[in-house]
Amino acid sequence: MRASKYHINTLKEAPSEAEVASHQLMTRAGMIRKVAGGIYTYMPMGLKVLRKIENIVRQEMDAAGAIEMLMPVVQPAELWMESGRWEQYGPELLRIKDRHGRDFVLQPTSEEVVTDIVRNEIHSWRQLPRNFYHIQTKFRDERRPRFGLMRGREFTMKDAYSFDRDEASAQASYDAMYAAYTSIFQRLGLEFRAVAADTGSIGGSRSHEFQVIADTGEDLIVYNPDTQYAANIELADAPCLIERRAEPSQELQKKATPEAPKCELVAEQLGVPLDRTVKSIVLAAEDPDAPGQSRIWLLLVRGDHELNEIKVGKLPGLDQGYRFATEDEIRAAFGCAPGYLGPVKTAQPVHVVADGTVANMSDFICGANEEGFHLTGVNWGRDLAEPAVADLRNVVDGDPDPRGGRLAIQRGIEVGHIFFLGDKYSKALDATYLDTDGKPAMLQMGCYGIGISRISAAAIEQNHDDKGIIWPRAIAPFEVVVCPMGWGKSETVRNSAETLYAQLLEQGVDVILDDRDARPGVMFADWELIGVPLRVTIGERGLNEGIVELQQRSTGQTEKIPADTALSCVLERLKSLA
Repeated sequence: MRASKYHINTLKEAPSEAEVASHQLMTRAGMIRKVAGGIYTYMPMGLKVLRKIENIVRQEMDAAGAIEMLMPVVQPAELWMESGRWEQYGPELLRIKDRHGRDFVLQPTSEEVVTDIVRNEIHSWRQLPRNFYHIQTKFRDERRPRFGLMRGREFTMKDAYSFDRDEASAQASYDAMYAAYTSIFQRLGLEFRAVAADTGSIGGSRSHEFQVIADTGEDLIVYNPDTQYAANIELADAPCLIERRAEPSQELQKKATPEAPKCELVAEQLGVPLDRTVKSIVLAAEDPDAPGQSRIWLLLVRGDHELNEIKVGKLPGLDQGYRFATEDEIRAAFGCAPGYLGPVKTAQPVHVVADGTVANMSDFICGANEEGFHLTGVNWGRDLAEPAVADLRNVVDGDPDPRGGRLAIQRGIEVGHIFFLGDKYSKALDATYLDTDGKPAMLQMGCYGIGISRISAAAIEQNHDDKGIIWPRAIAPFEVVVCPMGWGKSETVRNSAETLYAQLLEQGVDVILDDRDARPGVMFADWELIGVPLRVTIGERGLNEGIVELQQRSTGQTEKIPADTALSCVLERLKSLA
């Protein structure tokens, strides 16, 4: 490819709404252009990156035995109604009508369509297992699309769906996809972790996220540096930090804490460590004994800990849905405004659940259910009834790992997610096959997604500097750029550049020749911004000395190499980047 025949349009400044590096740099490098909120055109340079990602994904999926197909972007509402997700999915599901008034959706995912296909195409155990995948445009009507391709409304994903006879074979399919995903992200050249994860709205009973490690990631990953353990913070077990509850050593006292509605302010006023305080969170859920009425729950975590809402949503009694209580409900139950609440002598009965660490605390501090006051020296059993106990909190950096060692936390960007679904969708859509005994049985499913367009953004979040993007070789728009100095003035430079360019093409290298005759500073700035892994600079002075310059984008190091062996030097350096 010659730069004069290609579309290169870099910008000095990023748009004001671009908050993260990938959005800023992809826009400045001319890889994407905004059409509407969360909707982008992939310009030629950006599309090249996407296609390279797609090719790696496609090769590994094919190698794992998956079969490619292509399902539609527009899907009939009837299938979503049949699965129950027409109402369950929420406002992110964009619902549309055709000219006849029939309901359709712009698909955010394809479980319904693929299950419908399989229930009509797969009839016998002899046809199993099967794994179908496609790479397709998705649409999710995000309330606040932001961060460019990181959280857009329209995006490109690879979806795969496995169908098996029983759970054992379905788990084998899941393991095959886990291995394929590991190979994919290794080939992409990205630092990543596979972490145990919550199944979320997709459902199922087993799930792993593939997270690209980046300081700007929205997800928190809990891991043990000494073992293979890793989990999303939503799922990571938080250990009890107090092995055994101590005997009470303080009397229960009510102390004035004016204008201290938060644990941090209480600890400061009373001159105690924050971990001596207990935080109260009030929830409401439907009362199973009184349909239509709410039951009030009081959840307790230590003052320096945060509530984990995913864990809360799995507690019996809250697993069918809950909400944060209103101020009126709080006043009715506790006789007090929020900020000074606690489990001792509430105005009405509430269901108390304490995090494991709180359950082993003694002489702790909590709200007195009276505005401006807290209780000190509170003890379970003596001052209030023993609570129900559950893991309610997020892990924090340095927590002990029950398996040994200490837990650490790092940020990541979710770019892949695999689920074991079981019969969640096959049962809803009555997708059965005839087993060896001639009787119908439910298909067991798994689903496996990779965010193609999000990977391009995540790669930049992980690999960039103040000059621009640093692409891994496997997904760079070009592997090598040849930069001749004085293209329009020196025939010697032109001939040398043309020769090296042709030689690299013959070797199958994805190379671009910058024949725009631009000033060196402009040329170098463009390619550093775009992030091509290797740059070869050819100038007349260097040629007179028998050398050209080779620069590696990731390190910024420049070396002088013999002009007559430039091809072999470039090929050798490319191998080191693989």
